[in-house]
This record gives sequence, structure tokens and C-alpha cells, in this order.
Amino acid sequence: MEIITITSEFIKLDQFLKWVGVVSSGVDAKYFIQEGVVLVNNEIETRRGKKLYNGDKVKFQDKEFQVKKIEM
Repeated sequence: MEIITITSEFIKLDQFLKWVGVVSSGVDAKYFIQEGVVLVNNEIETRRGKKLYNGDKVKFQDKEFQVKKIEM
């Protein structure tokens, strides 16, 4: 599992998928999320605007990520 650090309180799921480089565009992110192939905390997530907070886990294809908020 890869730890992804953020400095804001949350990041939206579609932005997160672009940030970590598993999709190349917002359109791609929207497609995969709506198809039900993205898991957040081991549950299928179909809302591209889902807010991810510290400790949330995201699975996409064969990759796993965990969100970690750091203080600036």
C-alpha cells in the first residue's frame, strides 16, 4: 500500500485518482468511478466528488493507497 500525503483537510476522489497517476484525466476518473471499480475503505464508491480524509483507503485495479494528512 502506498501512502499519499495531502496538506488540505480532504481531497475529492476524482482529483485523487489523477493526483496519484492511475488515470490521465477527469473524464477517465469519472468513467471508472461510475463503473464501480473504485473502492474506498473496501466499499464500492460511485460518487466522484466523495471526499477523502486522513486514513481513508482507496483501491483501484491492483493498486492500493492510503490518504495521510500532514500539517504544514
